[in-house]
Amino acid sequence: MITYSEAVKILADYGQEHILRYYDELSEEEKNELLRQIELTDLSVLEDFKHRNDEPGKRGSFEPLDAVTVDDIEKNRNEYLKAGIEAIKAGKAAAVMLAGGQGTRLGFDSPKGMFNIGESRELCIFQCQINNLLDVVKLTGTFILLYIMTSEKNNDETTAFFEKNNYFGYDSSYVKFFIQDMAPSVDLNGKILMESRSKMALSPNGNGGWFSSIVRAGFLNEIHEKGIEWINVFAVDNVLQRIADPMFIGAVISSGMQSGSKVVKKASPDERVGVLCLENGKPSIVEYYEMTEEMRTLTNESGELSYKFGVILNYLFNVSKAVEILNNKLPIHIAKKKIPYMNDKGVLVSPDEANGYKFETLVLDMIHMQDSCLSYEVVRNREFAPVKNAIGTDSVESARELLKQNGVKL
Repeated sequence: MITYSEAVKILADYGQEHILRYYDELSEEEKNELLRQIELTDLSVLEDFKHRNDEPGKRGSFEPLDAVTVDDIEKNRNEYLKAGIEAIKAGKAAAVMLAGGQGTRLGFDSPKGMFNIGESRELCIFQCQINNLLDVVKLTGTFILLYIMTSEKNNDETTAFFEKNNYFGYDSSYVKFFIQDMAPSVDLNGKILMESRSKMALSPNGNGGWFSSIVRAGFLNEIHEKGIEWINVFAVDNVLQRIADPMFIGAVISSGMQSGSKVVKKASPDERVGVLCLENGKPSIVEYYEMTEEMRTLTNESGELSYKFGVILNYLFNVSKAVEILNNKLPIHIAKKKIPYMNDKGVLVSPDEANGYKFETLVLDMIHMQDSCLSYEVVRNREFAPVKNAIGTDSVESARELLKQNGVKL
């Protein structure tokens, strides 16, 4: 952990010395908590504060991007499967689970992965993911290194849960936890807000921060030493997705492309999913709210939607390219928000209107920084069952129904 003097220097470089205003009044435990926060927080995002009022960058010229369809994949099954299994057996593939969120929208005040999706038995979301990964272990005879990204808030509970459940049958030596980098929240003048006298107001640095967080956690040397070339990044809440899928890995390798994204055909023109396409000739994701009416409804000569392939947050990235992107720095997205903060009287205030800014990076920007991305279609009701809401669309009840359809006992 850094010393007080080192913290002073770090903060002075960014004009944030007020963070240590109450330092002499803190207990030893509180002092250590604050110093640890300063050490682990990515303050470099503050350099982007001056751009907070800039007009959003104008998007480029969009074109549809064809996918390797389900039929194409079946025709090339042997080739893709062979290439994928060879890569896994050679230790060239790893996986990263994005699991920093809580189950708040499910009425569950613990890590979302701990939520019980079972009915007559305990079957948490984490176990669904491990079961899916064990399918690949059985097929290849090889354990895949699994990195699990937690948050400051849920790390201890998550790691204890895995230990208590014996890693759901997975070899624990192949499971590594790391905490997502946090970004500071600032007031309207760019000064970091405090949550208490010993704690800055922080928030996770966005799903695009997965690779910088792995690097900060010290795992990049291990990745290089083990010869890992491909990392499959996926969100915790899709209980049907295939992880380190040999067919997907093999298809991307066979294509010679730098990255891959699993996609599903949109259920309707207005479905609220991002679409994988081309922007100025490079792979890109356009969010549903960015699409014009013309883009949403445009059809091809077969009468199908032209922009029809929605992303499901299951990507395959090349390690060398990820390092290059990290060195070139991902764009920082700055959002004006209502941020709870400690006022001058030491009272925690929940503001009624936006009082500051949060900083985040997005994984979709990693896609646009690739030269190429294989759009890889999967069957929707076999690989897409997100658990985002308690009821309705993409909910606990819809995910349970899809799990049953796929033969999972609940």
